[in-house]
Amino acid sequence: MSTSVPRLVIAAPSSGSGKTTVATGLMAAFAGRGLAVSPHKVGPDYIDPGYHALATGRPGRNLDAFLCGEELVAPLFAHGARGCDLAVVEGVMGLFDGASGYGELASTAHVAKLLRAPVVLVVDASSQARSVAALVHGFASFDPEVRVAGVILNQVGSERHEAILREALDEAGVPVFGALRRGADVVTPSRHLGLVPVAERGAEAVSAVAAMGELVRGACDLDALYALARSAPSLPGAGWDAAEVLGGSFPEPAPSRNRGSAPGPGPQAPDGLDVAPDARKGTPDGLNKPVVAVAGGAAFTFSYAEHSELLAAAGADVVPFDPLRDEQLPDGTRALVIGGGFPEVYASELSANEPLRKAVRELALAGAPVVAECAGLLYLARSLDGRPMCGVLDADARMSERLTLGYREAVAVSDNVLAANGTRVRGHEFHRTVLEPGAGAAPAWGVTRPGRRVEGFVQGGVHASYLHVHWAAVPSAARRIVAHASEVAQAIEGVTPS
Repeated sequence: MSTSVPRLVIAAPSSGSGKTTVATGLMAAFAGRGLAVSPHKVGPDYIDPGYHALATGRPGRNLDAFLCGEELVAPLFAHGARGCDLAVVEGVMGLFDGASGYGELASTAHVAKLLRAPVVLVVDASSQARSVAALVHGFASFDPEVRVAGVILNQVGSERHEAILREALDEAGVPVFGALRRGADVVTPSRHLGLVPVAERGAEAVSAVAAMGELVRGACDLDALYALARSAPSLPGAGWDAAEVLGGSFPEPAPSRNRGSAPGPGPQAPDGLDVAPDARKGTPDGLNKPVVAVAGGAAFTFSYAEHSELLAAAGADVVPFDPLRDEQLPDGTRALVIGGGFPEVYASELSANEPLRKAVRELALAGAPVVAECAGLLYLARSLDGRPMCGVLDADARMSERLTLGYREAVAVSDNVLAANGTRVRGHEFHRTVLEPGAGAAPAWGVTRPGRRVEGFVQGGVHASYLHVHWAAVPSAARRIVAHASEVAQAIEGVTPS
């Protein structure tokens, strides 16, 4: 099998060049022509895909060669692009900037090569003239395997400025697919972790995306760009499928009486991380569908689309809810997943929703699976910036001036609802908060790179951590959560396997 969807990668020499405006604008402009556009983002970013989804009406999907492994980039791309007329992939940072210390891994250039996709470079031309040709020539020649097929100029000052830039690039043999004028930027407000997510802006976000589409439609040659996208060769192999990847065997959940009960290896865990994974295989069959509640709304916007797809494929009834608005968990909830987001922005509202905080605490005390990442970790804490949270964890969180950001390698140091002891993962941290203490008696992960430390909490059915993990790389996580949720359903409802 192969994938032949036309595709473009939108990259830049550096961050702040206008990639998001151009990529989102292209998605909106092509969708406005009636094309089914598949939106993608290189790297772990959760925020840009929200704008991409608004532009296209399809889930924004991430392509991260560090989190998922390079072997999954093309299959995940094919999964998201299935049935589409065009795929637009927004890059991350500068074209050749990848995971620090890993060479080209997870860079936009790396992903472009894995997708065999032509690259269009968005160049901020505000402070240059003929030198733009030297800049583009350097990027185009740095790695011969990366096909830099042309540029879109941004921050162009005048017709005369545009003419100089085009003449220089024409001499260098580089096509110019568009030129956006200075002062034409669409307002996309930012704060401490980047752009404000779509879910928090409502109608403003819709208007901003529409404006990006209009801007790009008027400044770029869409016909030429679509022809370039169609020049991409077919990708061999089939698309990723949640049901297929869950068709194999996965570690069974640990017996309920032992879950999180062991004290764990404590602060010395990273010195003895080569723990053999649980060798038991198989999961219970024939169980009724348990309800897995997934937090959403403005406070919890960080989630990869594949997570819900994996939970559903594993047999869950996936039900979203909004902790800012809903005073109770969805009816019949037997497991809870709380991803990342901005609870610090909504700490007062989250704290004021006492009925839901109580419901979450009671669910955790009942031993149900509760999986929390970053923002979810803070929500489960005793307090956040002095305001009461759910009180599931004996820890307190506060905002900090320090940004914690970067890829991590880690291993599960406690058998838990998400991973068997010894399971190795790659993850990502992105926050400006501090949790004290940073790890429980049974930690969630032993971080092995960079540095060596333990972090997070495993207690009962709770797995809470700062680490964001992409479950496409560890699909057994979804299987384990649903299997544990089925156990809880049996205990509560007296249901036995059919």
